[in-house]
Amino acid sequence: MHRLRAVSVLPTLFTLGNLICGFFAIVAASRVEAPTSADIPTTSAVHVTVSPNFFKDLKKEDPVHNCMLAGWLIFLAMIFDALDGHVARLAKTTSDFGAELDSLCDVVTFGVAPAFLLVKMCPGFTFNHSQMIWIIAAAYACCAALRLARFNVETDDEDDHLNFSGLPSPAAASVVAGFAILFYTLRRENNEFMYAATIDGILQQIVPYFTLIVALLMVSRVPYPHLMNQLFRGQKSFAHVVGVLFALAAVMVFRGVVLPIVCVSFALSGPVRYLWQEVFQHKPHDEPLF
Repeated sequence: MHRLRAVSVLPTLFTLGNLICGFFAIVAASRVEAPTSADIPTTSAVHVTVSPNFFKDLKKEDPVHNCMLAGWLIFLAMIFDALDGHVARLAKTTSDFGAELDSLCDVVTFGVAPAFLLVKMCPGFTFNHSQMIWIIAAAYACCAALRLARFNVETDDEDDHLNFSGLPSPAAASVVAGFAILFYTLRRENNEFMYAATIDGILQQIVPYFTLIVALLMVSRVPYPHLMNQLFRGQKSFAHVVGVLFALAAVMVFRGVVLPIVCVSFALSGPVRYLWQEVFQHKPHDEPLF
């Protein structure tokens, strides 16, 4: 047995920030009671200001606010998760301890938290298919754990960190979190969307099954690019910088709609590219699909 002599403080704090966000996402989602009917809940809008009234608006008994809050906490955890590795590499303090801690935190934040959130944010599906929703949620959590364990075994120090084999667990969790934020947008009182209730009802029937597909993509061998490294690492053209800037602006301004679209598009981009290469380009892949 080898004793742990020292731990890098800053990368560890970022990794634990990821875990804390995941923990409070579960806490926020746990405030949502089991649905007693298939009716779609509504909520008043939350106005983001520096005033402490913002936190009072996040009422404990409001299920829509709590699901939205859990979704944003998962996205905040993604920022911590993206930064901890970069900080460790910049400080030249990468270690097996940091890699293992990162995976343990990811299981909670990007495995358990989105699975639990899925059950709470689709009251119509949960009410009508109470057993099915828990089976899907459990399958998602298991696939996330398997994905992270496989990543630890197959990744070494010589990896270029430009591509992934299978959908990364943070990207998979972003799909669920993005839909939680979209549901908040659709369920606000006096929202600007026509047929918001109809769209909400349709999505509640689709999202759980789509989440199951996302879970399978995590444990698949479908290649995915490492977006953070490919978008931000190294020198890029001026047009690339402008494009990234406008994309970030669109996400921030129309986050309730654009954010889930971006997350779903990234999740589907892998299998679409894989099938295109197999069917139309007749390009064989070195690895099987699973």
